[in-house]
Amino acid sequence: MITFVEATTKDIPLLQQLAREIWYAHYPSIISLQQIEYMLELMYATDIIDREMSEGYQWRIILYGEQPVGFLSFHFEQPLQKVKLNKLYLIPAWHNKGIGQQALQFVIDQARKLNAKAVFLTVNKKNEKAIAAYLKAGFFIDHSEKFDIGQGFFMDDYVMQFNL
Repeated sequence: MITFVEATTKDIPLLQQLAREIWYAHYPSIISLQQIEYMLELMYATDIIDREMSEGYQWRIILYGEQPVGFLSFHFEQPLQKVKLNKLYLIPAWHNKGIGQQALQFVIDQARKLNAKAVFLTVNKKNEKAIAAYLKAGFFIDHSEKFDIGQGFFMDDYVMQFNL
């Protein structure tokens, strides 16, 4: 059984461990190892996750039974009346088992409870597997954006959306 357990500051080391394991397994064919390391430091530093949690970002550990198999993070963007899915990552061995679709449905359900108009996310244009999963779940490509994240690195992403 899949559950989405709220993460707290005590779970930050687990979130960091999962992120490192998943990113190094999934992203080397999409971005450079240098960019992977830079982005892990940029987005998963203890103080960053702690700040996001204190600002109301919802972090969830995805459990299969008692086993952590991934995580997700989302927050409500007040001016837009939309929920942003910031992160959704599964250990690759747990791909193609319907867990990602369950996670997306969980976020969509949470967004409905918040009376959001939509759920949106960004995804690397080369991340074909994730794009296909989002399309399957009913998301559409709204537009593309290129983000300068520093140190000469860019995120070249699609912004995808699911209207509620």
